[in-house]
Amino acid sequence: METLEPIQKTLGEIDKRIPDALRAAFGLEKRASRSSEDAIASFFALYLEPPHHRERRELDGEEPRALRMNWASCYAPRHNEDAHFGHDEAGVVGVADGVGGYRKKGVDAGAFSRGLMTSAFLQVLATEPGTPVCPYTLLERAYEETVASAADGGSTAVILSLAGTALKWAFIGDSAFAVFRDGRLVHRSQRQQRRFNCPFQLNATGKGERVNKADVGQMAVRHGDVVVLGTDGLFDNMFDAELEVVVRMGMALGFSPKNMADVVAGIAYEMSTSKTRDSPYSADSRRLQGDHRRGGKPDDITVVVAFIVSLYS
Repeated sequence: METLEPIQKTLGEIDKRIPDALRAAFGLEKRASRSSEDAIASFFALYLEPPHHRERRELDGEEPRALRMNWASCYAPRHNEDAHFGHDEAGVVGVADGVGGYRKKGVDAGAFSRGLMTSAFLQVLATEPGTPVCPYTLLERAYEETVASAADGGSTAVILSLAGTALKWAFIGDSAFAVFRDGRLVHRSQRQQRRFNCPFQLNATGKGERVNKADVGQMAVRHGDVVVLGTDGLFDNMFDAELEVVVRMGMALGFSPKNMADVVAGIAYEMSTSKTRDSPYSADSRRLQGDHRRGGKPDDITVVVAFIVSLYS
């Protein structure tokens, strides 16, 4: 797991790379220097509208290509209760978010999330190379091992695997993922929650949800798709349309997965500290609780970006 010191340095470098027009477009003007109307208009023209004509790398009727997953992550801790893992050869990634409510009970609220991701990673390491990984089975075994380890607390989680041309998933709670194709959002997981700010969770006592409550599915992916996983520190602070803009910008500028994960996490972090701009968290609070909340939600932020590319590209 990445440590706090290099992440703070990373956020400093990210701060220099984020266009002022991007901050202005997202209502982060207090962090930005003055941006001319021409600069903002140019930004919108470049990144807010996907290209109408894009060369297809795969022609209709062509055999699907063998695919691999190139991934990278960025972790901006606040309470240090998130965890994540990834394995290049197996094409598996996952994130987990320890339920912060346990912190008030004197429990290490990150213990269960770290247990889940550590167990999942070790199981992937032990899998015979070339054997497809089932995210649901992996999550189930990781949960059983974490409970057996006597780890306290609870956690949300999402695990994705690439098998051939199929992206498979299993998730519980509000750790989430989104898939982008040609700069457009084509799939977004739907969070599971009991009520506002109370997601489904796996926990040590068995009083939370069982693994069989996990959302399980798959979709066909192709060369050029971009997958973004994150804990709620990302998705509570960035609307889907905003995340789409940042992904499109990264694609246009030729970002690597690490570049894109850093910038997504950096923008989410800036949004989380805002007291005035709207966010998915504040919008849901107004809708579900009838309050007048505005601003972001300070939280741990984990972002994993995976590029789906041809095995032979």
